[in-house]
Amino acid sequence: MRGTHLKERFMAGEFSLWGVMRTGIFRLALAILLSLLLTLLLPNGLYAQSYTLEDILSTPFPSSLIASPKVDRVAWVFDNCGMRNIWVAEGPDYKAHQLTDYDQDDGQEIGELSFSPDGSVIVYVRGGNANRQGEYPNPTSDSRGAEQAVWAIKVSGGKPWRLGKGNHPVVSPSGDQVVFTYRGKLFAAPLDGSSEAKPLFEGRGRNGSQCWSPDGSQLAFVSQRDDHSFIGVYNLKAETITWLMPDVERDDLPVWSPDGRSIACIRFPGRTADDSYGRELGLPFAIWVVDVETGKGKEVWNSPDDSGGFAQYYPAQPLMWAAEDRLLFYSEHEGWMHIYSVSVKGGEAVCLTPGECEAEHAALSADRHTLIFNSNCGDIDRRHLWAVPVTGGEPKPLTTGKGNEWSPVAPTSGKSIMLFCSTASQPAAPAVIPINGGNPRLIAPQAIPRQFPAKALVEPQQVIFQAADGLEIHGQLFLPREAKAGDKRPAVIFMHGGPIRQMLLGWHYLYYYHNSYAMNQYLVSRGYVVLSVNFRSGIGYGRAFRTAPHQGPRGASEYQDIVAGAQYLRGRPEVDPRKIGLWGGSYGGYLTALGLARDSELFAAGVDLHGVHDWSMRGRRREGGGWGLYGEELLRLSYDSSPVADVSFWSSPVLFIHGDDDRNVDFIQTTDLVQRLRALGKAHVETLVFPDEVHDFLVHGHWLKAYHAAADFFDRFLKGKAH
Repeated sequence: MRGTHLKERFMAGEFSLWGVMRTGIFRLALAILLSLLLTLLLPNGLYAQSYTLEDILSTPFPSSLIASPKVDRVAWVFDNCGMRNIWVAEGPDYKAHQLTDYDQDDGQEIGELSFSPDGSVIVYVRGGNANRQGEYPNPTSDSRGAEQAVWAIKVSGGKPWRLGKGNHPVVSPSGDQVVFTYRGKLFAAPLDGSSEAKPLFEGRGRNGSQCWSPDGSQLAFVSQRDDHSFIGVYNLKAETITWLMPDVERDDLPVWSPDGRSIACIRFPGRTADDSYGRELGLPFAIWVVDVETGKGKEVWNSPDDSGGFAQYYPAQPLMWAAEDRLLFYSEHEGWMHIYSVSVKGGEAVCLTPGECEAEHAALSADRHTLIFNSNCGDIDRRHLWAVPVTGGEPKPLTTGKGNEWSPVAPTSGKSIMLFCSTASQPAAPAVIPINGGNPRLIAPQAIPRQFPAKALVEPQQVIFQAADGLEIHGQLFLPREAKAGDKRPAVIFMHGGPIRQMLLGWHYLYYYHNSYAMNQYLVSRGYVVLSVNFRSGIGYGRAFRTAPHQGPRGASEYQDIVAGAQYLRGRPEVDPRKIGLWGGSYGGYLTALGLARDSELFAAGVDLHGVHDWSMRGRRREGGGWGLYGEELLRLSYDSSPVADVSFWSSPVLFIHGDDDRNVDFIQTTDLVQRLRALGKAHVETLVFPDEVHDFLVHGHWLKAYHAAADFFDRFLKGKAH
């Protein structure tokens, strides 16, 4: 009754003016109240957050894309919050579905997929590689232990079956058996799993890189013998081994000719007594073709300099035998990573991917007449697909725009190209394009969860600045949408690992950096300005950039690029120059620690994931440390290039995150530095340790814990809330 009475009075206009006034006051009061609440809940009113870390890390990451050799079918692996499974799609519509049913975040990798010749079975490897003590990754500390084994499953469904311990499986052309490696030996098992795997033969050296002859009667392999290596051919019927042109060199990466009469390989010089090969050094190399029956070989091309090494181990397929008897290979001898074509009879090599850009992932079309590759040509901080005849010609772009495309494969139908793709807001996903190019169409959109915050993500901006020595450095700037001049926001610099990596203007094609990109976006959602720096020694900008002098343990020349990034941020009107932090993993962890040790006045806090902190210790413990660190003079320089050399100047707070089964960076790199800092007592030190975890965290829950800890740490020390 009372409501009806009030309505009648309002309709009569008895207090309409008062109602308008009351409404205005109410709205004003409500606005003030909301503003106060935001100020209390979100410090400085700058840090509105629209999604959680769990949301942005909820999308599955794809890898290991393969195509069946005879059926219009593809398969790949999805890592969905640590639950890794094989997915399959069939042409022409490529509707995707999950094949395996692993439902635990158990840290057990799946990879090295291959189809049986008829496309009815997929062979794969489950479990990671052993460490130097022979221990397999067991990051959940499963009391039953862990292993690495070869498995198989029917594409039609059902339970997978185990073939035996090992990795690198190759299915025979007849489809009846699988050969794989286990502890340096080759094992064979029937594909149907009807009997146990047995050694294929007994032989010296560490044997691997096996590949079947087209008719399945022979198996080529590489026998690594420390200072040299041979290519052998095992005849299954005769049970004999023939060594092809054995010499004092290192022969590697064999590929068969389509007729099975010849094998092409890459030859490097054998080792010397004072061999101190490091990342800044290269090797001469040559392409050889060998007659399998006679064992006689012929050099068809050799590098004009010592730029070999990196271009032969970084790509997934460094050497391919294409149509019209053309050999395709990677090389940096013209200053950029390109793919070249040369006749098996020798002659001039033709560059198939010209320009000041770098080719990365590549595959041959079903008829082997066309090379499909991705590169950063014309868009240096992204990746797009191209096609070019294997005999040479003008490369044709297949994809363009603001996305990234990689890992192309060509199904046997010859009508489509399968790939992975991403944008600034769309995470990595499998897709298809027409054979002549076009916009990627996602084939498993249902795999991206509804809570994934695509619309809330910002588009990173390409920024270019100069280091102190004048070198041009590229970065990606992540700005909160509401950022404006005078905000005085905290900022964070991210540094990738490797260092042979390049961050992109979008979601990355590697799992580790896909996660890193997610973390950078998450920090932006919390109000930070983020700058990702592609420092010298990384890829994407040419060989001279990658092999820049005095890098890492030989002078830390790339550190000036990080300082230049900080100076760039200090000049931005949105940034508080007193609140710039650092974060990164592996090599990025090294640069984080180096920045805090050398310039605590410039860098207010840092999060260091499994970084190298003493290059000299790495050199002594790891036989040169992968950088050729031998001799007292170089070891002294490497120490001076390390964070430990300047630890006495370190005063900024730091969070160290490390797994103690790290196979890339020894755990002592963190234990040693933490003890030094604690003894000095100048810097606030926090640690987060994952027992039994490896370098590239295998458990999804560990990524969440690490990133939550990092965000909380930065909130406390860059937003003025530290205790």
